[in-house]
Amino acid sequence: MNPKDLTVIQHIEELRKRLFIVAVFFALAMIGSFFVAKPLVKYIQDTGKSYNLELHAFDVTTPLAIYFQVIFLLAFILSSPVLMYQLWAFISPGLREVERKATLSYIPYSFILFIAGLSFSYFLLFPYVMKFMMNLSGELEITQVIGVHEYFSFLFKLTIPFGFLFQLPIVVLFFSRIGLLSPNLLIRIRKYSYFALFVCAALIAPPELGSHLMVSVPLFMLYEVSIMISRVGYKKYLKSEEIRLKEEQEAEQKRQVEEALEQQRRQIEELK
Repeated sequence: MNPKDLTVIQHIEELRKRLFIVAVFFALAMIGSFFVAKPLVKYIQDTGKSYNLELHAFDVTTPLAIYFQVIFLLAFILSSPVLMYQLWAFISPGLREVERKATLSYIPYSFILFIAGLSFSYFLLFPYVMKFMMNLSGELEITQVIGVHEYFSFLFKLTIPFGFLFQLPIVVLFFSRIGLLSPNLLIRIRKYSYFALFVCAALIAPPELGSHLMVSVPLFMLYEVSIMISRVGYKKYLKSEEIRLKEEQEAEQKRQVEEALEQQRRQIEELK
């Protein structure tokens, strides 16, 4: 059966099967993350010691909660390519063959960009923010007693959003490839997009100019890169549309010729 001819119930059944596959891979990733989470937690704690921090647990269950949070995050990252592939497989019947092949290649790049976003925020932004906060505490003569739960929560809130924000070029490329976005449109709405990214930076970064710029400037650069990528994707869309229209014209001409031949054949039979 053609996937385009599936009923609503069949689409829901297909979605259920794909979600089940994602759940299985996520469970397997969680099992593997059990062996990675402990050294990763220790590594992050050792990084905190470089800022002269002593992390404390103010609750009996805090270490267990952090342990499972890290396991969940690792499992999500490891299973994200499977999630993206299943999402692609679900929507691919609505795409043309050339679009299916193109969008399938986005999955590894999306994963790489997610890791790049996490790495940027953890190795560049997070140390700067921590040093600023510690220096500010010293200037105000405030002795910080930081809970390990609060430390990891602050780390996750600062780093994880960057993994998703770094998906901007892939998202723009995808929508440009199917014709929903164009580089001219992105240029026209640039100032509004900058404002939206500036607001996102304000929500992520602490209320301090240096860290705000460290968040805003990379996002602006990502937007400019997205415009350049959109030009490539939109050119391919226009080319595929040209090919599609040419194929439709050829098919219509072939149909007209066949109809003319069929009509001529009927006329010959009538003369007989």
